[in-house]
Amino acid sequence: MVSLPPSLQKQVSVMSMNLSAKLDELQRGDRQLETTVALCEIRTQLQELTKSVESCQSEVSEVKRDMVAIKHELDTVQQVKEEIEELREYVDRLEEHSHRRKLRLLEQGLTLFLSYAILAAVLGMLQFGYNTGVINAPEVNIENFMKDVYKDRYGEDISDDSVKTLYSVAVSIFAIGGMVGGFSGGTIANRFGRKGGLLLNNVLGIVGACLMGFTKLAESYEMLFFGRFIIGVNCGLNTSLVPMYISEIAPLNLRGGLGTVNQLAVTVGLLVSQVLGIEQILGTNEGWPVLLGLAICPAILQLLLLPVCPESPRYLLITKQWEEEARKALRRLRASNQVEEDIEEMRAEERAQQAESTISMTELICSPTLRKPLVIGVVMQLSQQLSGINAVFYYSTNLFTSSGLTDESAKFATIGIGAIMVAMTLVSIPLMDRAGRRTLHLYGLGGMFIFSIFITISFLIKEFFGYVQEMIDWMSYISVVSTLCFVMFFAVGPGSIPWMITAELFSQGPRPAAMSIAVLVNWMANFLVGIGFPSMKTSLENYTFLPFSAFLAIFWIFTYRRVPETKNKTFEEILALFRHGNDRSSLRDSRLYGIIRKCRGVKVLVTRQSKYTLCRFDKTHTSDYSEKTLSKLYLYLIAITSK
Repeated sequence: MVSLPPSLQKQVSVMSMNLSAKLDELQRGDRQLETTVALCEIRTQLQELTKSVESCQSEVSEVKRDMVAIKHELDTVQQVKEEIEELREYVDRLEEHSHRRKLRLLEQGLTLFLSYAILAAVLGMLQFGYNTGVINAPEVNIENFMKDVYKDRYGEDISDDSVKTLYSVAVSIFAIGGMVGGFSGGTIANRFGRKGGLLLNNVLGIVGACLMGFTKLAESYEMLFFGRFIIGVNCGLNTSLVPMYISEIAPLNLRGGLGTVNQLAVTVGLLVSQVLGIEQILGTNEGWPVLLGLAICPAILQLLLLPVCPESPRYLLITKQWEEEARKALRRLRASNQVEEDIEEMRAEERAQQAESTISMTELICSPTLRKPLVIGVVMQLSQQLSGINAVFYYSTNLFTSSGLTDESAKFATIGIGAIMVAMTLVSIPLMDRAGRRTLHLYGLGGMFIFSIFITISFLIKEFFGYVQEMIDWMSYISVVSTLCFVMFFAVGPGSIPWMITAELFSQGPRPAAMSIAVLVNWMANFLVGIGFPSMKTSLENYTFLPFSAFLAIFWIFTYRRVPETKNKTFEEILALFRHGNDRSSLRDSRLYGIIRKCRGVKVLVTRQSKYTLCRFDKTHTSDYSEKTLSKLYLYLIAITSK
């Protein structure tokens, strides 16, 4: 029984009293009222009462409808509550399973066949290091060759400035080839595979080495330029394909250390080229073509060793969808039949980036989710090249000579650079998975900044006290030590981390395109430093390293503020790290109080008041969860939905 509203009850009560009064008057006959008039008044009041009752019935019907709707909503809320609890249990099980899987992945070790595959692959980076440093030591010999060829052709001597320009072309055209190769790396990797691309690339290495080796015999410095360009294309492809291949075959807990092997191969190549380039070995007018032609050795060696290695399991599984071939490759690399954790981790990565599986470079640049890791990858590559290290690699002999060393001492100091690079890269291998990528990169950039300032100070003091022989000797020593320390800190961080972290920041789909863009930027910066450093040295003189100091400070700040730590994170977790930022902000900007998302038949109600809240909807208790917990849950929903 539904009670009447108070206003209606009062109205009925008043009318009842009026009617009673009228009836009493009629019965008593106290007043001489006509019966007809009295009955009309009674009829009028009864009509008003009827209207009021009808209005009340309408209000009661509306109240009943509202109560039915509320009951339906309460039933829905109760159902949602039960589904949330069910989802929470599922998420807890999923998180526990993922944690166990990651622990098993972190227990994987270095096997003999994995070591062999890494060794075969990094021969491409050794090629890159060798050809970066090989042009340095025989600078004078190559310039003499250019003078002789020019005089034989035209019957007159070429000016020293023109010879310097031709030599700069020989140095920098290598970087132009690197741009072409680096930009093509993603296409080659997707079409032929990581291993297949490396094997095909060795054809370019052999052709380029032969062209450089027969330069003097053909009496053509144009052949030297063309050979340097071809070997540059080869090295550009290597810098894209090798880090990609190694990052995809390496176990999770060894990915940092094995990624540093890239830089170790580069430094070994540099050291070998510097040692062979001294006058006592091949740094002579007759030996320098052989020195350049020895670039054929890494290419031939890789052609012999690499065919035994498997293709990247990630490429086989995610790109080609060849699961059985991926399992076979993993069994060989892990020396175990238990490869389900790796397969599951790859599947999780595939699900996490399913929407980007066929991503192009344009889509990569336009993607809001991938823009941040792309910017980080590009800036990290610039931090390597614009740090000033290539100025040291290309012109270290000339740099040491200008600081007061003899020609012979300058060449041996250059060899010291290579030796320190190798030693410090070996030291950084175990640190990479302990200290982390970001920490080592910050230490490296900071140390380089400090010693670039010391190099500038040594040049200035040498100018002011150049008339004092003892001061010259002392400042030459300071200049050499500062340069060696500069190189040492480069090897700790910026030498290896940009190659590695660019491959880590992206999942399987966008990784080739991202590597192509990052490597292209790296080689463009390489070219600018190679072609511009002589002019910059002439213009700035003793302040040559100050622009590099400014860049190092900028890169240190960027790394500190923007670069995440990727140590011991799966590719799926790294991808989620960047999606977390975008999705969380989109949730924050949502105007909806409640958002219901369907996931495998389960509805998830996300409510927001002053913070993100998951409500139990109990009558006496509401359980709140932090923003971090909800964000974590939201990321799991993305992964689950893609299943």
